[in-house]
Amino acid sequence: MESTMQTTIFMSHHQNNYNQMAKHLMILGTASHVGKSVLAAAFCHIFSKTAPTAPFKAQNMSLNSWITKDGGEIGIAQAIQAWAAGIEPTVDMNPVLLKPKGDRLSQVIILGRPAYDRAAGDYYESIEEVSGIVDGALARLGEIYDLIVIEGAGGAAEINLYERDIVNIGCARSIKPEIILVGDIERGGVFASLYGTIELLPDDIRALVRGFIINKFRGDYEILKPGVLQLEEITGLPVFGVVPYADIAIPSEDSVSIADKKPRKRPIDIAVIRLPRISNFTDFEPLEAFANVRYLPLYSDLGNPDLIIIPGTKNTTADLVEMREHGMDKRIIDMAKMRSVPVIGICGGYQMLGRTIIDRGFEGSVAEISGMGLLDVETTFERYEKQTRQVTKQVTAGGPIIGGIRGEAVSGYEIHTGDTVSCRPVFGDDGCIDESGLVFGTYLHGLFENGNVRSALLGYLYRKKGIPVEGASFEIVGREEGIRKFAELVEKYVDVPAIRDLVGAVPRR
Repeated sequence: MESTMQTTIFMSHHQNNYNQMAKHLMILGTASHVGKSVLAAAFCHIFSKTAPTAPFKAQNMSLNSWITKDGGEIGIAQAIQAWAAGIEPTVDMNPVLLKPKGDRLSQVIILGRPAYDRAAGDYYESIEEVSGIVDGALARLGEIYDLIVIEGAGGAAEINLYERDIVNIGCARSIKPEIILVGDIERGGVFASLYGTIELLPDDIRALVRGFIINKFRGDYEILKPGVLQLEEITGLPVFGVVPYADIAIPSEDSVSIADKKPRKRPIDIAVIRLPRISNFTDFEPLEAFANVRYLPLYSDLGNPDLIIIPGTKNTTADLVEMREHGMDKRIIDMAKMRSVPVIGICGGYQMLGRTIIDRGFEGSVAEISGMGLLDVETTFERYEKQTRQVTKQVTAGGPIIGGIRGEAVSGYEIHTGDTVSCRPVFGDDGCIDESGLVFGTYLHGLFENGNVRSALLGYLYRKKGIPVEGASFEIVGREEGIRKFAELVEKYVDVPAIRDLVGAVPRR
């Protein structure tokens, strides 16, 4: 596998023939989670109105991913940005994806396909090879699109990584984009972080920075204004805008966002088990408009939930062992058996709900671990080949929750290893449901994006609590609508014409 990957890397390294007419706008941040992803999405939406525009992030580290139409896996942020630009996500938009597996080990996904597992030190030793992949992806995008909106990673001034940073410094040196630096005022110290970042950047990269955006502002601008003017004076760079804090309906990029989620006053309470290696928790964000969705660490008491969800995970057996150590598995089983609380498992969570997980490992070794026993299935890890695809299936199960939509279609995407055998499938040949119809599992990510599934589930939970559902709507603001609203906010508070002048975002064709 690695020899094939190295050949691919070598070839793409020599495809660095950029379309010189393509423009590049790079969004760097003073730290992680300052709003780079959503601002990049907003600019993709805004500039796509006048020029073919595409997103790009050289390397992403996230357990929230998306599957492209051809089965490639990329960070969900770049998928969102592609939708914002009105185009289909492709693997070139995020050529390198790192999915942490624990113990400083990550799965390295190259151009949408798993390549190898690497510890951080080993990964950086081969960074020049990975740089070739990045160059090739950018070159291919540049042949198609007039403008490429590039998202940086983490904080731009990671001085210990400058010589091996392909996302921020390396990418900027390669294409010399117009750079905007973003700071998050909600964290505090925004002026110090913006100024400090500028001062710590290498001279050649500092010369590419054209100005600042201050994000997540909640206060009175007149109080902030003297600081804005002083920052402009001492740096010689403009503050393009101060964007108000916005509760936007856009899927979260990574697990850092879980800490930002606040309790909501909703009639339904949903407990999502916050597994140590939780992945694709964006699956449950469509429910947040109608329920208090709590992400509970393994040591937590479940409280009195109306529904329990066990999410996906990067390592099913390791997370199941930790659940057992904290007694969370017993608490879930008691809720399901003694109080008839519905339990839904997604992907790795589905595997945990079964009787047994068998890991055949390497060199003939076999490990077997007991599951929670709430579903009559057995999962085997044998091939270690990740299955990634978009799917549409038909609801084939009955029961009080989803019986009402039996025969209807649902769509989603699969990202999993392991094979699970079930005699009571839920969606076509996928998943399993128990005899009560209150416990089921599935490999389908994005399940609650389906309006029929959402209405069936929430309708059941409402009725069980005696809450009228007649006339109730479980429709959500779609991704496109959320992006459009945030883009409108950016256009209102940011000097978009000045940024447009920087990149010349006008049609060339």
